[in-house]
Amino acid sequence: VKMKVRGAPLIGIVGAFAVAALAQKIDSKSREEFLKEIEKGAEYILSTRPTAYNLKYCVNAVLRKISECEKVEDMRKVALEEAQKLFDMEKENSRRIGEYGEELLNDGDTVLTHCNAGELATVAYGTALAPIRIACEKKKCIYVIVTETRPAQQGARLTSWELLKAKIPVTVIADTAVGHVMSKGMVDKVIVGADRITREGYVFNKIGTYQIAVLAKKHNIPFYVAAPTSTFDPNIDHEKVVIEERGADEIIFVGGKRIVARGVKAYNPVFDKTPPDLIDAIVTENGILYPPFEKSISTLFYNQKLC
Repeated sequence: VKMKVRGAPLIGIVGAFAVAALAQKIDSKSREEFLKEIEKGAEYILSTRPTAYNLKYCVNAVLRKISECEKVEDMRKVALEEAQKLFDMEKENSRRIGEYGEELLNDGDTVLTHCNAGELATVAYGTALAPIRIACEKKKCIYVIVTETRPAQQGARLTSWELLKAKIPVTVIADTAVGHVMSKGMVDKVIVGADRITREGYVFNKIGTYQIAVLAKKHNIPFYVAAPTSTFDPNIDHEKVVIEERGADEIIFVGGKRIVARGVKAYNPVFDKTPPDLIDAIVTENGILYPPFEKSISTLFYNQKLC
């Protein structure tokens, strides 16, 4: 994984267009052979990022539309149409997440966020940054603290740049400073994104999210998650979610220079799991979910027939 594309919603959309692009290249005239080739390609695409659920959601959505067609030329057409539909849906979803989430923010709040869950990780406002941006559009004064997010430093490199561009006051801190700034009363709310949310309300997100949630609970700071329904996986137990790991060099080297002695091992999980008892609310494009999450998530999916 070279991280050319990152952020769960954006990964999902790119995956959908990858399937659509593959559909244009397959030259088989037989429906059965076409389906065999497209499913093989989709399986490879899905293998690239095992933790983020949006990829599976979007790829499978395109595959379902393709499988409904009898003619190969129709398969190629609907693949592109469905990918574009998913893109448009994700764009609208990020705005709606912002509209709902903005209600949780008060004028003058300082919000801490982790990693990058803005427009560079989605196709519009973002997820975690959407409520902040909408709040600022509505003339609320919001200040943001961003963790650097080691080892890839998405917070320092990407989120801070997005907020600066949007003229939203932002301060970057070391990941290890989270407890300190909370203890000093410098944080009013926490908002993070998500790569996968299970039916029980377990949230899989960038490594470091769990410890931030623990610290927020300790200091009585509301901890919110912002994610579209395409991030929810209602069919898997949280114990069975695969946590992606990346190469040790991300930790061993900084700026191209080795900082860890030769012979020392490095463990580099990309995501961690935050249990539902540490989460105060989950903001979706269809509203805000509150504990108990197993009940509210079930209501969201089955009453609105989303799965």
